[in-house]
Amino acid sequence: MQALVLLLWTGALLAHSSCQDSAGSPQEDAPAPDTTGVPVEEEDPFFKVPVNKLAAAISNFGYDLYRVRSGLSPAANVLLSPLSVATALSALSLGAEQRTESTIHRALYYDLISNPDIHGTYKELLAAVTAPEKNFKSASRIIFERKLRIKSSFVTPLEKSYGTRPRILTGNPRLDLQEVNNWVQAQMKGKIARSTQEIPSGVSILLLGVAHFKGQWVTKFDSRKTSLQDFHLDEERTVRVPMMSDPKAILRYGLDSDLNCKIAQLPLTGSMSIIFFLPLKVTQNLTMIEESLTSEFIHDIDRELKTIQAVLTIPKLKLSYEGEVTKSLQEMKLQSLFDSPDFSKITGKPIKLTQVEHRSGFEWNEDGAGTTPSPGLQPARLTFPLDYHLNQPFIFVLRDTDTGALLFIGKILDPRGI
Repeated sequence: MQALVLLLWTGALLAHSSCQDSAGSPQEDAPAPDTTGVPVEEEDPFFKVPVNKLAAAISNFGYDLYRVRSGLSPAANVLLSPLSVATALSALSLGAEQRTESTIHRALYYDLISNPDIHGTYKELLAAVTAPEKNFKSASRIIFERKLRIKSSFVTPLEKSYGTRPRILTGNPRLDLQEVNNWVQAQMKGKIARSTQEIPSGVSILLLGVAHFKGQWVTKFDSRKTSLQDFHLDEERTVRVPMMSDPKAILRYGLDSDLNCKIAQLPLTGSMSIIFFLPLKVTQNLTMIEESLTSEFIHDIDRELKTIQAVLTIPKLKLSYEGEVTKSLQEMKLQSLFDSPDFSKITGKPIKLTQVEHRSGFEWNEDGAGTTPSPGLQPARLTFPLDYHLNQPFIFVLRDTDTGALLFIGKILDPRGI
């Protein structure tokens, strides 16, 4: 009955998948096939903007990476900023010959973009999403084995489009770790803890992607309403965590009947937003939700959610992650980069990808820009109270509204930490 009520009163019932209905048949408004029998899809004007189209491509890579990473650790939290990993791979492709370049470009969905200047557009995208008002920092680096002679024809475009220079290891593990830590600290303004893990021996190419985000809500939470409340890990186990509350929160909301989840979107300053996917039951597997995530699906959600007023509770979060995503990338049809790639545009010596590291930090608390909702947000009139309590496992997506870029994605099974 709830889905029916929501459909009647908020118009917020979402259709899963932009191309097919739940029965798998084409929707009535699907584009008609052309004479070749191939469906002709009218491209959304949003995705016709080169920066937005590129953002959609690498975001789809990000959703792929998240799915693999989540599948490798189904019982653990996942925190990823896929953009930093995508940036490192895209930068590395500058040094790849055609076969290897195509492998990277397919993983990043570049093969679906007719853009003669991918790397120039990437520079625009990075500038857009790391603007100071976004509160989002992202950086990537390519680290090479000691004594490697690198061609200037690779370094110059790398600096031009990605604003970074490659690093060549000294061979001294302690000094190399210190240098990498210093670089991370400088890029992240000290927001990410120094690593204590040594640079492994035998590195040929090491990619490093780092990111940090500290969100500021458009409407801040009253810290006096924050209290310890139950978070249901599953049907039997609960933990007490600090939960922020707003009895009259203005948010955008929808119910997806196919995915059996309630979706809410909260605005952040700097044209950013977080979209939450909350299963209807604490025992529900998150896999179906995860499988649905694409740039296009998230864009459709952004258009279809309705502004409402609700009783909202949300856990305070401060999460960090440091580790490898090497195995995840190997499972994403990128194994050849670790076996016998052709990076002859970088150096004359045969080199291959050895390791991909990711460090990230993510936090939100009560901080916000104002105490009252934006006057432009007029909630739909409801005849019943609506609650949205993030007090059980959920998925969140941090998205840049201007470009549609996926900046962070998380699976929160336990808000106390990764």
